[in-house]
Amino acid sequence: MKTLSVFGTRPEAIKMAPLLQSLNQQPQIQSIVAVTAQHREMLDQVLQLFDIHPDYDLNLMKHGQTLEDITAAVLQGLAPIMEAEKPDLVLVHGDTTTTMAASLSAYYHHIPCGHVEAGLRSGDKYAPYPEEINRRITGVLADIHFAPTPLAAKNLKTEGVAEQNIFITGNTVIDALLQATNKPCSLEGLGLDDVDWEKRVILLTCHRRENWGNPMKEIFTALNDILCHNKDVEIVFPLHKNPKVREIAYASFGNNKQIHFCEPLDYLPFSHVMKRSSLIITDSGGLQEEAPSLGKPVLVLRTVTERPEAIEAGTAMLAGNNYQTVYETTALLLNDKNTYNQMAHAINPYGDGHAAERISKAILTIYAK
Repeated sequence: MKTLSVFGTRPEAIKMAPLLQSLNQQPQIQSIVAVTAQHREMLDQVLQLFDIHPDYDLNLMKHGQTLEDITAAVLQGLAPIMEAEKPDLVLVHGDTTTTMAASLSAYYHHIPCGHVEAGLRSGDKYAPYPEEINRRITGVLADIHFAPTPLAAKNLKTEGVAEQNIFITGNTVIDALLQATNKPCSLEGLGLDDVDWEKRVILLTCHRRENWGNPMKEIFTALNDILCHNKDVEIVFPLHKNPKVREIAYASFGNNKQIHFCEPLDYLPFSHVMKRSSLIITDSGGLQEEAPSLGKPVLVLRTVTERPEAIEAGTAMLAGNNYQTVYETTALLLNDKNTYNQMAHAINPYGDGHAAERISKAILTIYAK
């Protein structure tokens, strides 16, 4: 059988890499890869790290591109590939605009679609935006759903997906993270030479659209005050490329020597920074899954999350996006050892590092019928 895996951003590439490795180990499967390069630079370093060589590269990233631009370009770019390759199964991941458009392209060409990391729901179509609607649309179009957790599977069943089309696999991001943290990595020359790793280091990421503007100002002001009141704490902040994020960050933190800005880190050094940190504060989705595998508590800079399993398991806590809640939750984890230890030692609900193997076996089982 022939599979066509389509992805375009760094998070997708990270999470699809272990699956591509597993598919390539199956002699019954011919695995073809098409990247859209929705994110060019950030995608390429993951392709290199995991030795992925795409068969097709749409190279569609343009400065100032809109969601409409991406959607149209993916549909137009994939059409001749679908027609030429005629795959038995198109594989997409998660909730990007590439994912949504690729699943729609598969539908237009009457090709079955498999959705990796299926069933995540926040319940609010604008949080996160546009990811919540991207994954819901993909869920409607997909034929096979690889759910990372029982709750994700339950969400799909509630929406009418037949149980025989749902496979609970764990999340492939754990597979990728365990590979990355076992590789040697130097942090020299990345803008982190002044970090005192003997102190308690917080890894901060913040970039989501719903936090732009005043919420981001309140988040950064709260964390700057945390630093002022805790001299044994430092923050590593890989700054998103978006100028709106950078402007607010520089204005909020000023010249505080306890904050260490750096450019976005490649996945390998980022995973090692995560491993060396004491606490993760983020509005990212993937970090809510990854950090618990390394025993790192996560504060989520959002009011809702499509990953409630982490909250229920005790590995993550919603910190919101206003000054008071961000300050109070951060202070709690820095000053209450019992709360910190409970979160650090909670069991990660997102898997054991064998998700990709389960997905490839499920594909073989389905297509052997």
